[in-house]
Amino acid sequence: MYDDDELALLEAEIELDPLDQVGNEPAEFVQPDPEQMLALLDSPNNQQRMLATRAFCEIEDARAIPRLIQLLSDPCPLVRVSAAYGLGRNPSPTAVEPMILQLRQDWNGYARKGMVWALGNCRDRRALEPLVEALKTDISAVRLWAASALAQMTDVNYESIIGAIPPLIEGLRRDPEAAVRSNCAWAVGQLCRELPSNVVYATAIDALIEAFAEDPEIGVCEDAKTAVLKVGDTRGLQVIEEIERNGSL
Repeated sequence: MYDDDELALLEAEIELDPLDQVGNEPAEFVQPDPEQMLALLDSPNNQQRMLATRAFCEIEDARAIPRLIQLLSDPCPLVRVSAAYGLGRNPSPTAVEPMILQLRQDWNGYARKGMVWALGNCRDRRALEPLVEALKTDISAVRLWAASALAQMTDVNYESIIGAIPPLIEGLRRDPEAAVRSNCAWAVGQLCRELPSNVVYATAIDALIEAFAEDPEIGVCEDAKTAVLKVGDTRGLQVIEEIERNGSL
């Protein structure tokens, strides 16, 4: 559906992905003035709008939400990227549908990645279907974050958890990128911790054991093992111990 090369289109203009900076400010970081940044959201100048939208990746202020939603469709892709991350820091039910719409039509991989992350942070059942679609069809960088975002369904409801597990298992088994499979393993483990011991739970644990035993990438194997350890599933732990003892890996 998309080409990984499209993520390179803005590399000359983006020094750092805003997602890499969220929550990682240096000790000397000084938060921008919210009043000034709110005013700049309406600036006709691309650079000023981008500065303001990036500021709301760090500032939590509900007053910015309506304008950030509008900026999701800004002509400047750099503004759209930062608007998505800003809404991830300022999650709102009113932003879910606009983000879903823009996710499905935006040509830029950076922007879609931001929208996937933000949709996960919204912890809204409406995000389940578009996140699953992104995990199945988008470029690898977006699939990576879609897997992590689906883990947020733990804070939505039981039905959303059940809906997220099958596509994550499919991604764990079949995604061509090891990093995506690792994120799928982590997400499956997170979701399992919220499930009763039923068929879905058992199927998910089996998938993690299978990944531990059979994935060609050692990093994925270790992440699958860690997921089982954190769930604390007795059967899973016994099977992993047996596999390690018999040297099956």
